[in-house]
Amino acid sequence: MTAGQAFAADGWVDSASFEFGTGSKVRMGRVAVQSNWDKQWFSSNGRHLGGYWDLSAAYWRGSAYRNVDGQHQNIGVIGITPVFRYQRDDKLGLYVEGGIGANLMSELYNNSDNRLSTAFQFGDHLGVGYVTPTKWDLGLKFQHYSNGSIKKPNSGVNFLVVQARYQF
Repeated sequence: MTAGQAFAADGWVDSASFEFGTGSKVRMGRVAVQSNWDKQWFSSNGRHLGGYWDLSAAYWRGSAYRNVDGQHQNIGVIGITPVFRYQRDDKLGLYVEGGIGANLMSELYNNSDNRLSTAFQFGDHLGVGYVTPTKWDLGLKFQHYSNGSIKKPNSGVNFLVVQARYQF
């Protein structure tokens, strides 16, 4: 039994993923684990709305710290996100998903022309993907971080993200 299968047998981790994202003068690498809700809403024609919890740890590297090209800012980010996914009943093939979660940054983001004034950020995403019969989930999503105007400045940070996820 692999470590992944042991986690899955305990029922609290169903999959693990690696993601890479790119934005305006910033890159992101993220690892995460997911736990399925095993719920089906709006079932019809072999498809349904389901979802999962996503617990993540990310590393951001900005290349224009304080708006100076070539100056780097490194930030750690942890987050938890409930994600809704419209998918086939067998959870294979094409899907669309979206989620809004809570994230905590190791320091305030100040890169290029974007500044975030709080360490707490909402992270929302919309994505599409495909789950293979061998349980690989390959996805593409648009990710946005913002504090929801809790405090100014709040210019937000956007990423285009690719994901590879394996379901145990």
